Amino acid sequence: MARMYSGKHGKSSSTKPVKKTKPVWLSYKPKEVETLVVKLAKAGNSPAMIGLILRDTYGIPDVKTVTKKKITQILKENKLESKLPSDLADLIKRFIAVQKHMEINKKDYTGKRGLQLVESKIKRLVKYYKSKGVLPQEWRFDKNRAKMLVE
Repeated sequence: MARMYSGKHGKSSSTKPVKKTKPVWLSYKPKEVETLVVKLAKAGNSPAMIGLILRDTYGIPDVKTVTKKKITQILKENKLESKLPSDLADLIKRFIAVQKHMEINKKDYTGKRGLQLVESKIKRLVKYYKSKGVLPQEWRFDKNRAKMLVE
């Protein structure tokens, strides 16, 4: 899919395998994988980071094929999920970083445009999560209190 704010035709990326079966060479049991996910979440990692660590360090290509549950479902069962969805939290962190950059470099108009784009992405994502019931209807993104949302 093409990126929204560029004239380019998209970005290259790897694709998941078509087969949704557990690999033959994988020796981990579903309970072991769940305990690894819980351990990594308690260490302060996001669900995306947990997936990367499991893939690169432990050789588990896909948690869902092994446990029949997503990482976020496992975290929800163990009451370790965060208040904000991870993609929204990452966008807010990016907004804070660009805002800090703009305080130092006031004439950076490209940075100003980037700040506007990140803010619009946040607003679209909030609208989506409100419609799905993930965020409450009265939840609002406030630029001045953005740091408190992520911490």
